[in-house]
Amino acid sequence: MKHTNLLRTLVLSLALAAGTSAFAQINFNIVVAPPEPLQEVAPMLQPGQVWAPGYWAWNNDRHVWVRGRTMVQRDGYRWTPDRWVQQGAVYVRQPGRWERSLEAKPVKMKKLKHDNGRRNHGKNGHGN
Repeated sequence: MKHTNLLRTLVLSLALAAGTSAFAQINFNIVVAPPEPLQEVAPMLQPGQVWAPGYWAWNNDRHVWVRGRTMVQRDGYRWTPDRWVQQGAVYVRQPGRWERSLEAKPVKMKKLKHDNGRRNHGKNGHGN
């Protein structure tokens, strides 16, 4: 039994040593600037909405376009879009974010009354 465990340990050790060298990698960086942003047509915005323009994201080995979207406005803030910033020899994506703004005015939205599932069908509520 001892010889079997010793042999198993030896085989596993050799396999691990061989496997470690097989997984060696060569890493190198390629500086890939993002393409110019695509021009998107922003939709008509409802009161209380803002447009967040699209941006280039990095996916594995290439840039992919992420389409713009509408978002609910935050009172006292303005949306700063996603952007790429060069830092030394590489580009880093700065995600979009809300920034405080003294110019941003509160958005007044109409509050809709909710009838809690009841419909106004005449005086007695039964449509008569």
